[in-house]
Amino acid sequence: MSKIHIGLNAEFSRSSDKPFTWAVQKAAEMGYTYFEPMVHWGRELMSEAGYFHTVSLFDDPWRIREACDQAGLKISGLQSHGPLGRPEVHGEYLKLAIRAAAEIGVPVVNTDEGIKAPWTTEAEDFVLIKYTLQEAAFVAERRGVKIGLEPHAQYSRHPDGLDRIYHLVKSPAIGINFDTGNAYLCGHDVYAWLERVAPRLVHLHAKDISVSHAEAERGKVTGTPVGCACGEGVLDWARIVDIVRRKCPRDIVFSVECGTPAQAARSLEHLSAVLRAAPEPN
Repeated sequence: MSKIHIGLNAEFSRSSDKPFTWAVQKAAEMGYTYFEPMVHWGRELMSEAGYFHTVSLFDDPWRIREACDQAGLKISGLQSHGPLGRPEVHGEYLKLAIRAAAEIGVPVVNTDEGIKAPWTTEAEDFVLIKYTLQEAAFVAERRGVKIGLEPHAQYSRHPDGLDRIYHLVKSPAIGINFDTGNAYLCGHDVYAWLERVAPRLVHLHAKDISVSHAEAERGKVTGTPVGCACGEGVLDWARIVDIVRRKCPRDIVFSVECGTPAQAARSLEHLSAVLRAAPEPN
């Protein structure tokens, strides 16, 4: 039976125009025990200037580890999204993210197939996705890092599509990072989809969707960057917890994806209450 931990994705700080270290400290002050940083390739003006929360993979990855250690936070994964179907964009980025994760003891790197090139066919896209994913799996397998595939774009917007990507490469390094909010906005039964992928789950993005957001976009989009506070939207978190505990063979971090520090604090309060109400069996 899976043990569930609660973490916070760094996206909560995006609207605050603050640097990575501020996001780490805020997460710790709220009472989170796990944190999910976002990394990027190359150099990016806003983060270098201290107005954005991502960390460059050109930096020493110990910058990430030491900031989290000082705040008393464990790192659940690195958010390293990019288009798997575009090897020239995501190939080296994903491999470097895996190597950085291994160096500082991070168990999971999360990604998705991203937005496709406009001139490729579906058949060509899956060849390209397989190439990028296989190259990344070679790097991940040697280092004991898991690659978490997320439902987030044109092919992974439904259960069969996510499974098709998952089965392209046969590797123990590849698993699923299930995003509850994306799955809901795609128009699917979140709980049935989670039941289906739970045995392969390596990480979970805990994203709730407000009623107004659901009414405006459900069935029209493949996902969204952040959701509302967990417990203030359409999702049944007690049911999600039950599925993961029953069907996932490993411990899982629920990494909250929301838009503001206030939402992050309320999410932690709600998810903690849900876990207390359904204690793990001895």
